[in-house]
Amino acid sequence: MATALPKNPCAPLPEARKMRLLPLVAFIFFCVSGGAYGIEELFSASGPGMGIALLLIAPLIYAIPHALVVAELGTAIPEEGGYYHWVKRGLGRFWGFQQGLLQWICSFVDMAIYPVLFTSYLQSLVADVAPGRHVLLTAGPLEFDLNWFICLAVIVAFTGLNLLGAGRVGESSVLFGILCLTPMLILTVIGFAHLIRNGVNPVGELTSSPGQSAWDAFGDGLFVVMWAYCGWDAVSTVAGEMENPRKHLPRALALSVALIMLSYVLPALAALGVGRDGPEGWANWAEGSFSDVALHLAGPWLQWTVTIGGMVAAVALFSALLASYSRLPYALARDRYLPAVFARESPRRKVPVVAVIGSSVVYAMFCMSSFADLIVFNVFLTNLGILLEVAALIALRVREPHLRRPFRIPGGWFSVGLVTVSLLGISVWATWQQYVSEGRQAVTYCLVVVGGSFLLYFPLARRADRLTRAAERETERGTESSRETAAV
Repeated sequence: MATALPKNPCAPLPEARKMRLLPLVAFIFFCVSGGAYGIEELFSASGPGMGIALLLIAPLIYAIPHALVVAELGTAIPEEGGYYHWVKRGLGRFWGFQQGLLQWICSFVDMAIYPVLFTSYLQSLVADVAPGRHVLLTAGPLEFDLNWFICLAVIVAFTGLNLLGAGRVGESSVLFGILCLTPMLILTVIGFAHLIRNGVNPVGELTSSPGQSAWDAFGDGLFVVMWAYCGWDAVSTVAGEMENPRKHLPRALALSVALIMLSYVLPALAALGVGRDGPEGWANWAEGSFSDVALHLAGPWLQWTVTIGGMVAAVALFSALLASYSRLPYALARDRYLPAVFARESPRRKVPVVAVIGSSVVYAMFCMSSFADLIVFNVFLTNLGILLEVAALIALRVREPHLRRPFRIPGGWFSVGLVTVSLLGISVWATWQQYVSEGRQAVTYCLVVVGGSFLLYFPLARRADRLTRAAERETERGTESSRETAAV
């Protein structure tokens, strides 16, 4: 008997529950950024001048090209599962499967970062949360300390929010955006007052040291800004839960690019006024250093405010990306690659309940430090996903020229060529840099993950075909039975 799938999978949500324009902008903001928290090492690596230049250049060569691809494909194929469906339609089932499965696997490590980041911010506020590593529970080789239980609490809370639907996640993202951007706005105002009062040029030094060339500074920082501006396609997987995606998605992407760029550049310029030296100086910046800058500029009250803002950003990133990534196993299950249970939806809200909870369970396990080294395959899988989307864009332009495209990348094939060259060049460069920094370990992990996904496709595709044929036979028998009953 064929595996049963949920009835009426495409039943529309009530408009009141769908994600409107402002929540959609906030949702994209947290899928990509979360604010300036975490970009501090860009300036210690590349210097003030080059760091600001990279934050302004990266949108032109990386963020905007990818956002254009997402806008065209997302409005042409606005389906739940997003880029999985783009690649499947443009390049075929094999590559669609790779896109869906590999990006979901990539999320296992990526999503574990945010609860851990929340815990690290919490530790900076309450020094005795977990001084050292006190193991509270063991299960074979696994050890669970207090930090892990805090991460688990975060995951449980925001899994509950996600079970209310992507619309509610988008609405909460508006509130989270206000809470995490307000501290940076205060820091920006105080920092610019400091710059003007003291006559400081925040970008007076181009590189981090006199011996560093401009090219080396550019290369050292490009990797950081790539992470700061990646993730534009994440919004596509919840297209079925947006209000009028064909109209709102391009607008939301354009607004988000501007908002994210400003949220990086303005606080960074203001913070650079503290100068090069000292514990708060930009030469010593690492992740979380904006809290030290806040302490220097205004005292403990602003330090606490900025730190709390970082905590809010961390959980909001987790919440938005959980909504995005959990739609991948849902889409794979709808195509019968994964067990049908992953396609189950809540009857009222049409949320893929099992996919959300199952993803969260995996993320909780990956919050343990023993999995930290696995992050080396993230860069490769992320860039592979982007290149598959570009290839799907080109294939659909050729194979389906009459496909309805409410948004179309302007400039014809010339612009598509520029987008392709830009994203291909940066992706290849990032992969090479990862190999240089990580060596064989990165190559080994990537080969294992990608090779395993390639091999897994064939038995799962045969299973999906068998179940589909069985379902079709059952449908035919049901139709014949109905006809016979009607004839009698």
